[in-house]
Amino acid sequence: MLAPKKVKFRKSHKGRIKGIADRCNTVDFGDYALQALEPGKLSSRQIEASRIALTRHIKRGGKVWIRVFPDKPITKKPAETRMGSGKGGLDHWVAPIRAGRVVFEIQGIPENLAQEAFALAAAKLPFKTRVVSRAAKVWEV
Repeated sequence: MLAPKKVKFRKSHKGRIKGIADRCNTVDFGDYALQALEPGKLSSRQIEASRIALTRHIKRGGKVWIRVFPDKPITKKPAETRMGSGKGGLDHWVAPIRAGRVVFEIQGIPENLAQEAFALAAAKLPFKTRVVSRAAKVWEV
């Protein structure tokens, strides 16, 4: 699973995911892309699960780009612990996703196969998505 090798600070504030993505919101590498329509947090496990579903459906044909990276630490306190006594330890890593962000891109496979593969990958993600192409066609998933 994806995780940063080194970070400046071990623990971060929760923050809010507001607005729409002003970067990474177009198809830059492949022919088709999976674009988020809602904000959310994408964990490294969810990225890996959707990547596996995507690559298995296309039978390792074509090329896949993962356009997100989980670099935000999420902490959690142990179960049945009283309030206070500081922030909990590191639990997992997430990638904060704003609406409009491209999550995956794919190239080298037919259009209908790309739509099917992205539908399988989208089922593993915690927000609504759509499939967009470089030719500016949009399909809902």
